Amino acid sequence: MSRLFERVRKRRRRQARRRDDELSNQARHLLVVSLYSQPISLAIGALNGLMAVGIAAWLIDRPLFNAIAVVFATIAAARVAVAYFLSPDDVRNTTRHLERIYEIGAFSYALFYGMAAALTVHYRPGDAVMTLMVANALCYGIGICARNAGRPYIALGQLGLTFVPVIIACLLDGSHALVVLALTMIMVGPAMGSITMTVFNTLRDSVAAAQTSERLARKMESLALTDVVTGLANRAGLNQSLVKSLMRVPADRQLALFWLDLDRFKEVNDLLGHQIGDRVLEEVANRLRSAMPATATLARFGGDEFVLFCEVDDRGAAEYLANQLLEQFLAPMRFDGDRLEINTSIGVALLPEDAGEPEALMKAADLALYHAKIEGRDRARFFDAAMTRDLARKRELEEELRGAIQRDELSVFFQPVVDLATGRIRCFEALVRWFHPQKGELSPGEFIPVAEETGLIVTLGNWITREAAKTAAHWPDDVRVAVNLSPLQIKAPGAALGIQAALRDAGLAPERLELEVTESLFVEDSAGTDGFIHELSALGVRFAMDDFGTGYSSLGYINKYPFSKIKVDRSFVSGPQAGRKAEAIIRAVAEMGAQLNLEIVAEGIETLDQARATARAGCTLGQGYYFSRAVPDYLASMLLARERDDFGPADEPTEVTENPTERRLG
Repeated sequence: MSRLFERVRKRRRRQARRRDDELSNQARHLLVVSLYSQPISLAIGALNGLMAVGIAAWLIDRPLFNAIAVVFATIAAARVAVAYFLSPDDVRNTTRHLERIYEIGAFSYALFYGMAAALTVHYRPGDAVMTLMVANALCYGIGICARNAGRPYIALGQLGLTFVPVIIACLLDGSHALVVLALTMIMVGPAMGSITMTVFNTLRDSVAAAQTSERLARKMESLALTDVVTGLANRAGLNQSLVKSLMRVPADRQLALFWLDLDRFKEVNDLLGHQIGDRVLEEVANRLRSAMPATATLARFGGDEFVLFCEVDDRGAAEYLANQLLEQFLAPMRFDGDRLEINTSIGVALLPEDAGEPEALMKAADLALYHAKIEGRDRARFFDAAMTRDLARKRELEEELRGAIQRDELSVFFQPVVDLATGRIRCFEALVRWFHPQKGELSPGEFIPVAEETGLIVTLGNWITREAAKTAAHWPDDVRVAVNLSPLQIKAPGAALGIQAALRDAGLAPERLELEVTESLFVEDSAGTDGFIHELSALGVRFAMDDFGTGYSSLGYINKYPFSKIKVDRSFVSGPQAGRKAEAIIRAVAEMGAQLNLEIVAEGIETLDQARATARAGCTLGQGYYFSRAVPDYLASMLLARERDDFGPADEPTEVTENPTERRLG
């Protein structure tokens, strides 16, 4: 029977240890700590045991029993002291250390408790004393299984060390009552083992569930603060880290915040797909990590924007780091055979020099980034207080411009484009004018850039096209109207449909509309731009290259797109660059135009000499103050009427009696 009990005990212990191995270190630590969680119950049990053993020792009065009683009392006192004074939360007390201490005390206490009860059975001091000791031993063994179920092998080990000596003593005695008692205790063992394992499994599952919930909570928190593409902090993580960093900045140091925006990143997504776009973002993150200080924090703010902040000694250190970051974009990137040159613009702000709290610091860096982009991109710009004033002025102008469009405060003026050979008006260029009710006339150079930066240029451009077409519909059929288009207007959804609607509403033939575009439109090769130009050209709308010679090389674009006119920039005609070299350039452009059957317009003609020079150089058309300033629609009609009186209808040949280049219209 004892061998059966021993096999059951060993099997239970193996199961307990196997389940124990499945626990995480943290879960095991929590279960070990549970052994120390109620020292008062341990103290009560120890006091009860001391009282029972003490009474038995006094009545039995045998040297062996007295010795066991003394050792038992010492162990009991030591266990209570350890339970009260040993701190499970002390980092020096490892899980194994805590478990070993408790294990030694528990097994020793149970063994000597069982031995005292067994000797009581052996010495038979009387039924009362024997009942006292055996009952206490049984209650202790059973009760400890529930209390120490967090460590099953300790609980079952205490049960075995308490029960086995009593069982042996009962069996050796041989009396019927004690043999039955021994058999009863043997049967209680497996039952208590089952109960202990049930309690342990419940505790283990509860701890595991709590750990899983905690782990998921940490993971969710991490995901909430992390960008899934780059693995960097996201906007929420940035805000959290920035607030913490501000609290740690020493008084003698500054916090520098670098706001980076990738230039032309949208084209990567549009042309190569979002998968390549994500790989570009990952590569950018890796390059920035390699250049930033170890103490810096890098985050992806959103889209193609990154924010980096760190402590610096002074402004010079921040400038050095900004240059280091820019250098990371000098080398091209390669993905699946595609070679990509990605540049970035950087705005930099310092705390406390530029701002005193996180939100203001980020606004300052964002504003500096805005200026870096409008100044040409691929550069770093530090915040300056004047930027705030400029921004306030632009925002005020933007609001006023929106209201001006709604209230019809804007007007379209027309500047004639004259045939240098005949002096006739061939075209009028539509130019917007704004007469502010309080501020008077505002220069287009003041509000057009604001309209372009805010996207309002799309609404404004469509309005100008519509008004110009309505006016031109009343002119003679041989006179065209030219309208400047912003790249933003061309790339806006439905741009071609908007032009067609303006022509249809005005009743103007498409052949009488010229759309002037600048070289900057073609810097970003776009399928939308191609579709816009070819769709309207197929209807008969004419296109002109404006400000030729001031930007990127346009020869490829002239060959690719159906231009009918090239406008030589005014800087070659009347600007500081005007002279023999400029005249030679104009002559070369004019010769090219003649070979390609293109009209060449000289802009900015202000004097008779300039008119003669451009005519000699081969320009076919001229435009500038020498002929006329931009005038309202009714004056444009008067100029046309007077011209028809002087020259006759356009389809009737008229003898020209004066040098056409010397003819002024007003």
